[in-house]
Amino acid sequence: MLAALMLTLAAAGAPDPALVEKGQALFTSNHCTLCHSIAGKGNPKGPLDTVGDKHSAEDFRKWLTEPAEMAKKANAARKPAMISFAKLPATDLDALVAYLGTLKKK
Repeated sequence: MLAALMLTLAAAGAPDPALVEKGQALFTSNHCTLCHSIAGKGNPKGPLDTVGDKHSAEDFRKWLTEPAEMAKKANAARKPAMISFAKLPATDLDALVAYLGTLKKK
């Protein structure tokens, strides 16, 4: 029972640094900075610096896999529309979600 509790607490804590690092690399390799920026690097029209304060992991996953639906829900009409990353392997999506979740106000 103690082991299960510790696993639950670990899951609720900080994301795995290796997963976050992989997500950051994927953000770069998928050219996300063409439309988004972080810390002043990339397209200033789509800043993501504090996105981790505003959205859940589930929201990030939906933005990555169902961007048209999320844009409609958010009443976002930015052009060009975000492309879907639904074809990425699940481990890559997990990494991107973990990375985006770390982008919080400092």
